[in-house]
Amino acid sequence: MIIIYLFKRFIYRLKEFLRHWYIKSFFIYFNFIVSFLERIDRIFAFKITLRFLFHPLYGDYSVLGRILGFIFRINRLIVAGLVYSAVIAAAVILYLVWLTAPIYIVYRIFINGWIK
Repeated sequence: MIIIYLFKRFIYRLKEFLRHWYIKSFFIYFNFIVSFLERIDRIFAFKITLRFLFHPLYGDYSVLGRILGFIFRINRLIVAGLVYSAVIAAAVILYLVWLTAPIYIVYRIFINGWIK
């Protein structure tokens, strides 16, 4: 009787751990990354810069103002795209490490336990 109860509790706790580690952590991490990207976007303003790409910078409608505005905005879009890509790539790699951590720990426990 106690063995059945302990087995059911073990299965329940294992299921809860997996749900917490893989499902809940995804939503928490996803919301964190999105809010972090939103904070970065306050600096780069990618969408606004793209919208005003062909407008002169600071209302300078001279030929030089139009050319420099375009060049500065293109450079800003390139830098912002690189920063966004780096943040997203780092977030994906970190999350993949997070996902594989329990599997790696269980693997190391079994390998070290059987070798010794």
